[in-house]
Amino acid sequence: MPERLHPIVHDLPEAARADLVALLNVRLADTFDLYSQVKQAHWNVKGIHFQPLHELFDKVAEAVEPFVDEIAERVTGLGGTARGTARMAAAASTLAEYPEDAVDGTDHLVHVRDRLAAYAAANRRAIETAGELGDAATEGMLTDVQSAVDLHLYFIQSHLPG
Repeated sequence: MPERLHPIVHDLPEAARADLVALLNVRLADTFDLYSQVKQAHWNVKGIHFQPLHELFDKVAEAVEPFVDEIAERVTGLGGTARGTARMAAAASTLAEYPEDAVDGTDHLVHVRDRLAAYAAANRRAIETAGELGDAATEGMLTDVQSAVDLHLYFIQSHLPG
């Protein structure tokens, strides 16, 4: 189903904006879901390394959270409707569900790593698509997101054995 756009004045063609809105709404869902899944790890980690992992997961979540707003505002700036409720994000997210039975710090590190890596891969594809659609602003915004996610993926992986 093509994206319905609100009438706005914009130099990008309507078809490109509709494709970008669809792309960005998936990025919005994944970003909101990633934030909530990292918070899940933050709230539920147990074990001898509780304190540093609890703080690490919170820092990762804090780094991801502002991107939810940025992506949603880019959707609306292109004339679309941001689909940003928790239910909308859950329905549209491409990330695997976070396991409820994760407790141990290493388990949480692996689950957060896997979600960050999946998010990063999808985001790289979205950057490429935004470039193909001629939207340097969306491409640049998603590149900023990518830089932050890659950094936090490195931090998470640094806690796991090589």
